Amino acid sequence: MAGQHEGFALGVDLGTSNTVAVLRWPDGRTRPLLMDGQPVSPSAVYAHPDGTLHAGWDARRLAQADPARFEANPKRRVDEPGVLLGDRSYPPAELLAAVLAAVARAAVGTVGFLPPAVVTCPAAWDATRRQVLGDALMRAGWPQAAEHTLAGPTPPGTRLLREPVAAARYYTQVLHRPVPVGGAIAVFDFGGGTLDVAVLRNEGADPWGDSGFSVVADGGLPDLGGLDLDAALVQRVGELVGDAAQWARLIHPADPAQRRDQVRLWDEVRGAKETLSRSTVAPVAVPGVAEAVRLTRADVERVATPLLRRAVDRAREVIAAAGLSPDQLAGLFLVGGSSRIPLVARMLHAELGVAPTVLDQPEMPVAEGALTDLPLRRQLSVPAYAGPPLAPPAASAPPAPVSPAVPAQAPAAPAVPVQAPASPAGPTFAATSTAAAGSTAPTVPAAAGSTAPTVPAGANSTAPTVPAGGGSSAPTVPSQHGPVSTLPAGPSGPGWPGTPTPTVPESAGVPATLVGGSGATLPPTPTSALGTRWRRARWVVLGAVLALAGVATAGTLYFLRDRYPDLEFRQLSELSRPHAGAERPSGMWTAVLEDRAYLGYPLPDDRLEVIAVDTGTGEELWREPTDITADDWAGLVAVPGAVAVIADAPGDSNPRQLAVLDGLLGAQRWNRAIRGDDSVYFADGVAVLVDRAGDRLVGLRLSDGHETWTEPNPRDQYDGARTVVRPVGTDEAAGGPAFLDGTPRNPWASKGRRLVQIGADRSARLLDMATGSVLRQWGNVADLDDLVVAHEDRLYVAANDGGYQLLAYDLNSDATPVVLYRAGNDQRRPKELVACGERRACLLEVPNSEAERTEVVAATEGESPVRWSAPGATGLVPLGAQLLAQRESPESTVTLFDAEGKPVLRDRRGVAVRLDEGNLLVFAKAPSTVADNRVLAGVWAESGGVDELGELQDVRSASCSWNIRVIACGADKDFVLYSFADE
Repeated sequence: MAGQHEGFALGVDLGTSNTVAVLRWPDGRTRPLLMDGQPVSPSAVYAHPDGTLHAGWDARRLAQADPARFEANPKRRVDEPGVLLGDRSYPPAELLAAVLAAVARAAVGTVGFLPPAVVTCPAAWDATRRQVLGDALMRAGWPQAAEHTLAGPTPPGTRLLREPVAAARYYTQVLHRPVPVGGAIAVFDFGGGTLDVAVLRNEGADPWGDSGFSVVADGGLPDLGGLDLDAALVQRVGELVGDAAQWARLIHPADPAQRRDQVRLWDEVRGAKETLSRSTVAPVAVPGVAEAVRLTRADVERVATPLLRRAVDRAREVIAAAGLSPDQLAGLFLVGGSSRIPLVARMLHAELGVAPTVLDQPEMPVAEGALTDLPLRRQLSVPAYAGPPLAPPAASAPPAPVSPAVPAQAPAAPAVPVQAPASPAGPTFAATSTAAAGSTAPTVPAAAGSTAPTVPAGANSTAPTVPAGGGSSAPTVPSQHGPVSTLPAGPSGPGWPGTPTPTVPESAGVPATLVGGSGATLPPTPTSALGTRWRRARWVVLGAVLALAGVATAGTLYFLRDRYPDLEFRQLSELSRPHAGAERPSGMWTAVLEDRAYLGYPLPDDRLEVIAVDTGTGEELWREPTDITADDWAGLVAVPGAVAVIADAPGDSNPRQLAVLDGLLGAQRWNRAIRGDDSVYFADGVAVLVDRAGDRLVGLRLSDGHETWTEPNPRDQYDGARTVVRPVGTDEAAGGPAFLDGTPRNPWASKGRRLVQIGADRSARLLDMATGSVLRQWGNVADLDDLVVAHEDRLYVAANDGGYQLLAYDLNSDATPVVLYRAGNDQRRPKELVACGERRACLLEVPNSEAERTEVVAATEGESPVRWSAPGATGLVPLGAQLLAQRESPESTVTLFDAEGKPVLRDRRGVAVRLDEGNLLVFAKAPSTVADNRVLAGVWAESGGVDELGELQDVRSASCSWNIRVIACGADKDFVLYSFADE
């Protein structure tokens, strides 16, 4: 039985107004624990006349009979000696125990037992208050409380964890937002009863846990929460009702019936408030009033603004108390149910200058983040193979003798997976065995009419020769990006009828090979003809040898060429300065695609004006406003023949607009309302919308916005439909300009664009973007928070867990995945996975959360992984055969590594972006939304050579976009285009 229980865990956020619990299964899945069928349960208690305490939704329902026996917020009364409910006084610990007992019953009803649990409490709670919570746990039948601190190991029992620590862990470990060691994050917890603000510093790993966040400053407003906003809205409803007598009985009830009406009124107002976070108007049914009162979002914002101003001021004070300014924070995370009000994020952003992170369900992060205090130890292993033992990799052998004119080493083909039997409990994996030295090497083509001699490869080289038509062996040569590239034999070459296939004597320096025919020997030749034939054969042999030498020389030059030539960098030169309105724009956005730059800025009427500029001449091609308006804009996306304009939204569930303008003339083709948390992926001629509210993917035609296909999201056993979507990268796209995070600016550089979708049921699907067709599907692949990257014909997955494995799935087959790498122990966790070469994946591995011990792991199919140190690295950008590692703290620096991990450019200060697969552009300082100067440099990746390009003058560098010749930026008042390289 104990084995069945192992791996389950429960995280509980015991809030002032609501309680949320998240249950984790042994396979790592997390789900909200449903209490009375709901993921959020009131932290309310009702005292029955017989002394029984009811909690949650039952308490809310029973309160209709006798509100005097009801306490909606027992956590607010934790300091009181007793709480009078009806005719009896109850200690606060007994009321909290009733809530915790309801959680325990729901957990036992779901999995059959009470799992190990972590319960959160406010950061400001002192030992006395935490003792009340500990007493409540004991009364509810939970194991004794045990608090996790950085001072020592946590004793066994129900763990207590501070709420902002749980939120910070969710931010870093679930949302994968980086907070470097020594860096700080602010948690703004705006719940139903209180506001709590905390600043936490990442101390690195502690010896007794897997996260070292410590609270360096905290504060709050105990009299400000969603309840206070409800009270202000109730007052506004009273103004709209107008009937003083009717209203008085609702505000000052005189009997149980009036008290029931009062409870119903507050429930109506609370529901309207939640509706107004998603829409602009909501009705309120006032008991005793015939017509429903209409509340608007403007009503909410009018009454909420003075309250939220207090909240913003308190946040600023707590950040200052930590010795920081807002711009020094690594993040501002909003949690608590009241955080979903759009005005909260807008005011914090406007007043502090930091864009907050807020989720569609801000009640959940604290409970789910609490689970990190009970880390899941999961190790996926290769199932036992029932057949004969797998052969170990062959030992290195001395290189075989090779003709001096021919390159000695041929590129290795990937090892063939040896498939293990399927396991019903989960995915199966393939063990790989490297081929022995001396296996078949690619053949080098000879001249037409001559034999294609076989060139022995170096040790451990594996590249099979593919038969061509006519039964001959088709000559192969190493390709630039793959193991082999097959060249079919032509009509005048070997293997075609009527073509002689002479032999090459061993003295030519290469083994003789007979190519073509059925394998029969040549017919006998009359003696008189032997001399003539021999003289003719000598000329043929000489021609073949010369042809072979020419091919070998060409092959040598091929391998010695500059695969990634450097750009002709030159000093920055201003190309043009397009005008951006009469007033200084509040925001500026750019996008560059090939020979066109698109520049956008908001007009006074909240439309976005877009300017198209020729990047070759700097000439303005057109200037057009959008037909849509927005309070704020997210940016521009340049696509072939068009430019997409995307509005911003203050919350995930709020609507915003997507519009597409014609790239040639600027006219708006179409627009569509989407949600704040919706994503859009573009291809040549189509956009794919990840519709979160509709739990589906939608294909939109770029020409007119028409829906061409829809595909529902996969669902799990609890009907959850959350999803993660990743575009399948291509070599062409990865060889072009990239954004700051390394994602390609032109992902449609090759045809046949595809997406990989990870479902809530851990499935993975490969979809065609043009048609929505599901090309392939696998089960039990990844959780939604695992690291997933798709590139060309491979899907790479690394579980977001200690002791993880890096797996490679073949997108063209249903074969079991290949294990590329296994972490050495449970303390090693993956971060920032990228595709970094031909069937090669690279990731950052952090041992014990110690950023200074971060390493790069590079794993290629059929080869042993290589690893090297990259202290403090937070991001990776592939660059041809090389890899760029970005470090953010204590200052932004970049290091460029070659394929084996040798630094080519070490600790260059600033932030680097990819121009193409052989060249970088380096900003001397991290880009900013504030107008200032930025020094630029160009770097040739092959050598690490640096060309200083000069200084961008007075630009908002975070708005810049580029191609391989031009950079376009918003300046203080206008836009500016600079050229920095020649064609």
